[in-house]
Amino acid sequence: MSRGADLELVNVTKSYSGTIAVDAISLRIKAGTYCCLLGPSGCGKSSTLRMIAGHEDISGGDIVIGARAVNGEPPVKRGTAMMFQSYALFPHLSVRDNVAFSLKMRGVGKADRYAKADALLRLVAMDRYADRLPAQLSGGQQQRVALARSLITDPVILLLDEPLSALDPFLRIKMRAELKRFQRELGITFIHVTHGQEEAMALADLAVVMNNGRIEQAGSPQEIFDRPATEFVARFMGGHNVIDLAGKRVTVRADKVSFAPGGESAGAEHVRTGTVTAVEYQGYSVVVTLDAAGGELTAIVPERQFFARPVEPGAAAAIGWNAADIHELSPTA
Repeated sequence: MSRGADLELVNVTKSYSGTIAVDAISLRIKAGTYCCLLGPSGCGKSSTLRMIAGHEDISGGDIVIGARAVNGEPPVKRGTAMMFQSYALFPHLSVRDNVAFSLKMRGVGKADRYAKADALLRLVAMDRYADRLPAQLSGGQQQRVALARSLITDPVILLLDEPLSALDPFLRIKMRAELKRFQRELGITFIHVTHGQEEAMALADLAVVMNNGRIEQAGSPQEIFDRPATEFVARFMGGHNVIDLAGKRVTVRADKVSFAPGGESAGAEHVRTGTVTAVEYQGYSVVVTLDAAGGELTAIVPERQFFARPVEPGAAAAIGWNAADIHELSPTA
């Protein structure tokens, strides 16, 4: 298996009939990185992935893989492979033949392509299903086959277009752990498009938040969650209160505020009182939303603390925070 390669996007732009889908973005992804592109529908993340793959022409800028610009090169010459959202397995071919298909198209002999396909099926724990048809597999099994098929050409960069979206929530969590393990074992670059914040936080070494065709922020998941650069990032990632405070726009994480029923002081340096509008039980914690002066505020309250003094919508309450937990947003947010 080939190792990863650096990827650099230099002022990459994509327009469709005059409409800008990706707006002069620049990004460097080091070899061996698990990178997640995330953002709402229409933000440009899938167009970016398709341009890296060579399935979409770029309208401007450069895509550099390793030491060379690959603008205009066909997908087969880029050293990339794409794993599609739908998996796109051939229904009439066995698992082994699905995995070996691209090598067959390149003229590789049957014995050699089957040997390589079987090795990859062992990697993804699907070797005992090699003679089955895709319809005889579960969704998670089909995903493993699609992954093995993507890897058979020894790509230096694997591109994944929302690969977990078709799975049920339980299997999605299991499979994202496996994707991370495969990436570490293979040592190649994974670039994974998702609209799921939790998925990106769990998987990424580098998370890239996109909005309206631009990169709002790129960094580690911890950096993006702890220190969102803009109001958009804070709201998209969730779990943040965006507050106007002394002429500044700031965020305070919902798990770092204090919550007090009855409109008490909440034991904090800054306090806002209001009316409870929603209570959501989430197992380990309870999310309480408050309509307060200046806008909506949210507190994530430990389960035991909440049920010691529970509240219902319509009750008075207070939310407070300390200066140490304030993060100031960019003035352009």
